[in-house]
Amino acid sequence: MGKTRVLLVDDDPNVLNLLESALSKNGYLVFKSTSGEEAFQILDCNEIHLLLLDIMLPGIDGLDMLRMIRNNPRYKHIPVIMLTSRTSEVDNVLGLELGADDYIGKPLRYHELMARIKAVLRRTTHQAPMYSKIISLGDLEIDPNSRTIRLKGQELNFSYTEFELLSLMAKQPGKVFTREEMLNAIWSTDCYLESRTIDVHIRRIRKKFSEVAGNSFFIETVRNVGYRLKTYFPENV
Repeated sequence: MGKTRVLLVDDDPNVLNLLESALSKNGYLVFKSTSGEEAFQILDCNEIHLLLLDIMLPGIDGLDMLRMIRNNPRYKHIPVIMLTSRTSEVDNVLGLELGADDYIGKPLRYHELMARIKAVLRRTTHQAPMYSKIISLGDLEIDPNSRTIRLKGQELNFSYTEFELLSLMAKQPGKVFTREEMLNAIWSTDCYLESRTIDVHIRRIRKKFSEVAGNSFFIETVRNVGYRLKTYFPENV
């Protein structure tokens, strides 16, 4: 197995150098870019396993670049950690809405950064599927082997995290999962995420369901507790 390849995208050379030094010491192979345009050139020519992406970039900013990555079949499965000096919750939530796997604020804290990188890579790299058989619930079909989700025969574009959340609930349809249970199951206990992160990803899943089925009834909110996947899926809704 070769080294894990990490692409750093930040317009501040000092940040890039600090990140490169920290990651190299931990055995990662580092690529650096100061713009979105340059970053896509690197992505075109190299197999990248993780992207650390700053929001504030010249030209194509980090959020626009994230949109482009998630809409491109070639890059959409690359895990992305957003780097931001902004403290607004809106910015962090927007990054998650667009498909970021995690975010971390500046100034960067070394141990937290490395823990988040390891957690993201652990859950997105060569893991065994949760199920060996296709899960069929009415018009909803989850294939853990190909990591595809189909609704009414139409394949949906799910991020890694969205797939894991839906698969977790599909393992026990009808069971109410608390936000904390979901965070611990998907991100593990060494991450520092707020429970609101779950709400953002569930909202994205529901939106994708509604675009095909006309509603998002598959996932129910249990007030003040969490979420559950319905046990009954009427066809042709």
